[in-house]
Amino acid sequence: MLTPTARLFELLELLQTQTVTTGREIADRLQIDPRTARRYVAALQALGIPVEGQRGVGGGYRIRPGFRLPPLMLSDDEAVVVALGVVTAGRLGLAGSSDVADGALAKIHRVLPDELRRRVEALETTLAFTTSWPRGAPVPGETVLRLADGIRRRRRLRVSYRSFSGEPSRRELSPYGLVVHAGRWYLPAYDHGREDLRTFRVDRMRRVAIRPEPAREPPDGFDAVAHVSTSLARVTWPHEVEVLLDLPVEDALRRVPGTLAELSEEDGRTLLRMRVSSLDWMASVLAGLGCEFTVRAPAELRESVRRLGERLARSS
Repeated sequence: MLTPTARLFELLELLQTQTVTTGREIADRLQIDPRTARRYVAALQALGIPVEGQRGVGGGYRIRPGFRLPPLMLSDDEAVVVALGVVTAGRLGLAGSSDVADGALAKIHRVLPDELRRRVEALETTLAFTTSWPRGAPVPGETVLRLADGIRRRRRLRVSYRSFSGEPSRRELSPYGLVVHAGRWYLPAYDHGREDLRTFRVDRMRRVAIRPEPAREPPDGFDAVAHVSTSLARVTWPHEVEVLLDLPVEDALRRVPGTLAELSEEDGRTLLRMRVSSLDWMASVLAGLGCEFTVRAPAELRESVRRLGERLARSS
């Protein structure tokens, strides 16, 4: 349900995007009756915005030609940050569709001074990224805002959740943070029904409600990013791998993402633990690390490494 202030802004946006807007279109867009629509038009006129009425067939309301709202006063650096923030949000799946990001950019363009708008548009059309980001799983902005509000206010959440297998459930959670990884949004939280700390996919959540009960306090020193990284590295796959890398942990962390494996120090070297679906793929990962290593488990991984070595030798 839109508030009166939100309806006023929505009407202003509608009048700016159409040459003429009928009273019925305004009523439908704002979810009000025609009489109330006329009151909102009068409210804009009282604020000094020249909304004109046209009678007869094809008539309606319009903003007087030539009138422009004051420009949004952003510095060059601020304009770049805002525009790229919208573009990045779309890439990370926050917008839910390209239309939402495009609509936000169009609104920003409308209120920027002409010269700065042209420069921002040029940046958007010419900028490319060297990293190919995966397409994000769509997440409604309302859901993200509600989760963030619950986290900040330290309140419990009641959500409808769909598991990986598609099984629906209702969960009561104490949320501890929002983390974005590889185009997906994750919520680390304490699940009161299962009495355990879990990681949830935000795109699988529906009907998020903030409860009045205070959230359970997180463990001492809790790090949301570290927790999600560890959770993703522990995803169940058919093979559990354990390999000793001839590398200090600091070097291993730069070569192996924390979401891919668990890394720990052992006698100046690094013990790598992973769960994988393919041992041949694991062999190629090890070959790409550029260091000596010892396979501890499973024994079948040694055979995959041997076969990869033979293929590479034949190709040289």
